Amino acid sequence: MNQPGATANRLVSVPPPSDGPWPYAWWFAHSLPERIGSATSVSSTVINNRLQELVRLFKERTEKVKEKLTDPDITSDEESPTASPAKPALPTAPVPPQGEQPEGEKVAEEEHYCEMLCCTFKYRPWLDRLRNYQFPSSIDPLTNLMYVLWLFFVVMAWNWNCWLIPVRWAFPYQTPANIHCWLFIDYLCDLIYLLDILVFQTRLQFVQGGDIISDKKAMKENYLRSQRFKMDLVCLLPLDFFYFRVGVNPLLRFPRCLKYMAFFEFNNRLEAILTKAYIYRVIRTTAYLLYSLHVNSCLYYWASAYEGLGSTTWVYDGEGNSYIRCYYWAVKTLITIGGLPDPKTLFEIVFQLLNYFTGVFAFSVMIGQMRDVVGAATAGQTYYRSCMDSTIKYMNFYKIPKTVQNRVKTWYEYTWHSQGMLDESELLVQLPDKMRLDIAIDVNYSIVSKVALFQGCDRQMIFDMLKRLRSVVYLPNDYVCKKGEIGREMYIIQAGHVQVLGGPDGKTVLVTLKPGSVFGEISLLAAGGGNRRTANVIAHGFANLFILDKKDLNEILVHYPESQKLLKKKAKKMLKSNNKPKDVKGVPGDSLIIPPKPDTPKLFQAALAAAGRTGGKGPLAQLRWRLRELKAIQATQVSMGRMSGRCWHPAPIIFDIQSIFAKLWQHGRGRAPAADTLSCQLCRNCL
Repeated sequence: MNQPGATANRLVSVPPPSDGPWPYAWWFAHSLPERIGSATSVSSTVINNRLQELVRLFKERTEKVKEKLTDPDITSDEESPTASPAKPALPTAPVPPQGEQPEGEKVAEEEHYCEMLCCTFKYRPWLDRLRNYQFPSSIDPLTNLMYVLWLFFVVMAWNWNCWLIPVRWAFPYQTPANIHCWLFIDYLCDLIYLLDILVFQTRLQFVQGGDIISDKKAMKENYLRSQRFKMDLVCLLPLDFFYFRVGVNPLLRFPRCLKYMAFFEFNNRLEAILTKAYIYRVIRTTAYLLYSLHVNSCLYYWASAYEGLGSTTWVYDGEGNSYIRCYYWAVKTLITIGGLPDPKTLFEIVFQLLNYFTGVFAFSVMIGQMRDVVGAATAGQTYYRSCMDSTIKYMNFYKIPKTVQNRVKTWYEYTWHSQGMLDESELLVQLPDKMRLDIAIDVNYSIVSKVALFQGCDRQMIFDMLKRLRSVVYLPNDYVCKKGEIGREMYIIQAGHVQVLGGPDGKTVLVTLKPGSVFGEISLLAAGGGNRRTANVIAHGFANLFILDKKDLNEILVHYPESQKLLKKKAKKMLKSNNKPKDVKGVPGDSLIIPPKPDTPKLFQAALAAAGRTGGKGPLAQLRWRLRELKAIQATQVSMGRMSGRCWHPAPIIFDIQSIFAKLWQHGRGRAPAADTLSCQLCRNCL
C-alpha cells in the first residue's frame, strides 16, 4: 500500500498539459494532496484543543473533590440545571439599522407636532400628561404633597378674609367704583372653600382600629361626622343675600374666618416636610404679632371715626395715609412705648384701657412663644456647648496637657459641624427597629455590599450587621490601628482618607484609601494569632469611619450558620493568599532557620539496616555510631541554653551523601577509611 507522501510526489512530478480539453482536471489532481494535508492538520488541532480542555476540566473537578473531602463545610459550586422552556420563545423583532428609529417611536414623536397656519410647533409633553391626569380616589393627608399644595391655596383664601375684612369694614377703601374687584376675589375664595369640601375632604384617608381606610363611602361618612365639616358649613353660610337689604357690608363675610382648622393643618404638614422648620415657626410667630397690630389699627380708625376725625387730640386727625398712621399708633400702644396723647372722653378712656390690657397680654404671649421657637431651634447647639464645657472642666480638674485638650476641642467642633450631632445612635434609638434598618440600608448598604468577605452571605445577615455599625471621627494623624495590635474591628471609610504606613521606619505611605474602601475585615474571623495588624493606619486629615466589632459579628453569626461557614472558608483563603511568600527576582529570600529535611536515599537506608543486622562491625556500623554521637553532642548543646531566637548550631551541619558513598566505594576496594575521617555533621532534625 502506497503512502500518501509517495502519492503526492508521484502526482506532482506529472507535467501539466500544454493543450487539451482537461486543464482543470490536472489542477484538481495537483492540489488534492495539499488539501488532504491541510484538513488533517486542522482536525488534529481541534482534537488536541478538545483533549486539553477535557484535561483541564478533570483537574478542576479533582481539586474540588479534594477540597470537599478536606473541608466538608464547603457547599457545592455546581449550578442547578435550568428548566426547559414550556413554549418556544417568540421571534424577536429585527433590530433597525443604525441611524433609523422604529416606526412606533416615529409616530409617537410626530404626535407632539402641530401645524397652525404657516408655523409648525411642538406640543409640551407635560400638557399631555396634564390632560390625561386622573384625580386619585383617595388621598393620604400625611405624605401627599399635592394635598399640601392645595392646603396652601385654602390658607391663602383664609388669610384674604382674615386680613381684608377688618380693613374694608373700618377704612374707606371699599368704594362703589371698585366693589366688583372685591366681590370677584371674595367669591373666588368661596369657590376654593367649596372645592375643599366637595373634592378633597371627602377623599382623605383615615385610620380606624389600626387600619388605613381608603373606601370612598367610609371616607365621606367619616368627614360628615367630623367637627371640621360643621365648621366648614358655618364658614359658607350664605349671608351674602343680605347685601340686597343692607348693602355690601364686609362684616357679613366674617364667618369665612372660621376655617382656621385648615390653617393649623397646613402648619403641621409644612413643618413635617421642611428641613429647617424653625424658620417657618419664627415667620409664623411674627405674623401673629403683625396681625394683632393690624386688627388694633383697624379698631383705632373705627373709634376715631366714631368720635369724629380730628375732634380731639387722641383720635386720628385724618391727615396722611390713614392705615399707616393708625398702624403706628397701634404699635406704640401694644408695645407700651408711651408718648401717646391722653384720652379726653369716657369712650376714649375705656378704649385705651382695653387696648393697654390687650397689648400687654398679647405682647407677653408673643415673647414667650418666640422664646420657645428659638429655644427649640438651638436645642442641639445648647446640648453641644454643655457637653463641651463639662469635658473641658473635667480635663482641667485632672490637669490634662494642653495638646490633648486642644485635640478634644477639635474633635468636638468637627463632629458637631460635620454631623450636626455628637452621637448618631442617640438620635436613632427612639425609632422602631424596622425604621432604623431602613435608614441603615440607605446609608451603608451600598458600601458593605462591596466587601469581598461578605459577598454571597445571607442578605438578612448583612441587614442585621448594618444596625451594629457605629460612626467614629478621627482627627488628622490619628492612628486608626497600629502594627502588632489585636484586631477586633472592621473599618469602612465614609468620608476622608486614611494612609497605610510601612517600610523599615514604619513611615512610608504604602497606599491611600479613599471613601468607600474597607480594611481590617480579615481580623473579624481570624483566629490563632492571625488577627494581628500588619501595618500602621493613620487618618490623613479628618476621617469619618464606620466600625463593626468582632463581638457584634459573632452574635449575628449565631443565627446564620451557613453564612458563618462561608465566612470561615473565605477568611482561610484570604489568610493563605496574604501569607504566601512572594518571589522577587534579584532579591535574596530569607534563609530558612531550619531547612526542610531531605529524604534519606533508599540505598543508604538499606545499608544502615544491613549494618545493624551484622552486629555493629564494619565502616557502616562505625558511621552509624558516629551519627548517634553527633546527635547526643548537639542535644547537650541545646540543653545548655545556646539557643537564641534562631536555630543555633556550633558549626554548619551538612550531611554530604556523596562523600559517604565515596568512602563506601573506597572501602569496597580495600581501602577502609578511619572513623574520624567521616567528618559528616548532621542537624538534629535530619535524624
